[in-house]
Amino acid sequence: MSSYIIAIDQGTTSTRSIVFNDKLEPVASAQQEFTQHYPQSGWVEHDPQDLLDTVLATCRIALAQADISAKEVAGIGITNQRETVVLWDKATGKPIYNAIVWQDRRTADYCQQLRTEGWHERIQEKTGLLADPYFSGTKVRWLLENVAGARAQAEAGKLLMGTIDTWLIWHLTGGKVHATDATNACRTLLYDIHEGQWSRPLLAKFNIPDALLPQVKDCAADFGSTTPELFGAAIPICGVAGDQHAAMIGQACFQPGMMKSTYGTGCFAILNTGEQAVASHNNLLTTLAYQLNGKTTYALEGSIFVAGAAVQWLRDGIGLIKTAAETQTLAQGADDTQAVYLVPAFVGLGAPYWDPDARGALFGMTRNTGPAEFARATLESVGYQTRDLLSAMQADSPALSDAQTVLRVDGGMTASEWSMQFLADILNSPVDRPKVLETTAVGAAYLAGLKQGVLPEPEVFAQQWALDRTFSPNMAEETRTRKYQGWLDAVRRTRTNL
Repeated sequence: MSSYIIAIDQGTTSTRSIVFNDKLEPVASAQQEFTQHYPQSGWVEHDPQDLLDTVLATCRIALAQADISAKEVAGIGITNQRETVVLWDKATGKPIYNAIVWQDRRTADYCQQLRTEGWHERIQEKTGLLADPYFSGTKVRWLLENVAGARAQAEAGKLLMGTIDTWLIWHLTGGKVHATDATNACRTLLYDIHEGQWSRPLLAKFNIPDALLPQVKDCAADFGSTTPELFGAAIPICGVAGDQHAAMIGQACFQPGMMKSTYGTGCFAILNTGEQAVASHNNLLTTLAYQLNGKTTYALEGSIFVAGAAVQWLRDGIGLIKTAAETQTLAQGADDTQAVYLVPAFVGLGAPYWDPDARGALFGMTRNTGPAEFARATLESVGYQTRDLLSAMQADSPALSDAQTVLRVDGGMTASEWSMQFLADILNSPVDRPKVLETTAVGAAYLAGLKQGVLPEPEVFAQQWALDRTFSPNMAEETRTRKYQGWLDAVRRTRTNL
């Protein structure tokens, strides 16, 4: 029996493919970066062909490194950057425009118009989301309104839309399957999370034809099979989840009250709320955690747009460092007497502020401020933003406030011991780091393995979660309070929507 699984992790800056065995141990992996496009201030795009090409290339490399054939692979699990959306020609498979990335802010004015017209509450009620450029729906509307001929083609049924999972599935299956999973659908502004279907009132408001939309399935489901010529044999695609949902699954956060935070390009914290969709009164998102066997599990989510991307800015934007690892050494040597704060609002502020017009700022500099203080402020900004999210979750979910929260973390930044210790200190809560940091890919592989019967049910899988280290808080309360109040003041000075 085929027992290997391929996890495709199509992220914001790179694509990875990992071959796992039936014990969810990585056997081989390959990763490729691709170009980011910034045609205007606040605009972020990807060439959809780059995303597909890197998926195909990394899958082939990983298979070769594992020294296995496609016939030995039980299934493929896909996890992807959410909210990024693409429209393509149904006949040719060619995109009509670049993919508009989740970070893109070009629809900020239209979102403000929605709020002015009173649609914000209706959107939140049906989708659990906010009227913000972050989500896919307003991006689709922009494409239909601004790409020549797109509106007429869409109304004639000649175009298809999809988040990146859908784009990949369609091409991997040779155009046979136009589908998404519930976790990606719920991030579009077009999906009613309570009824579990596309929302006709919202589709009408955004003037998006039904014919564009993919079929919505469970996270572990039949998404067709790859065409044999791609990898040498057809491989079933049987697991799909947006990256943050896949990470939650990979962290085995299957019980209400469990919380995970992923630190990649952005930072995304999700709290499992079980069968209850908790309405947020603190600018968090009510979303799906996952959907298995037709049963929906809900979550509260807070999204930080810039986490690891701030370190990338230090490296690529201003040339302060050559590698991300240098930030830890620099931060350790920073002057403790300086209160320097970086508010990394390079593409606006996410939860709980939702200020698309805010821009990055650095506060508290003196003549003695140098690279070490820049690095420390950058790493600390991630901890401060996480505390913003945790505070909002505690306000929305009283059950979380009654007990000390243990946060499960993953993603590239968690390799930094300094960053994780500061996170525990500023939260005044333990931070658990698993042995496997890249849990997003693990979650995608698990979904595929679950569907194919290679891996066990969630209850058994949860028992296999392995701890690497717990970071316990040891900062004095006075210091914690002073530092966080300084952060709140810096954010207040940055915001435009007060």
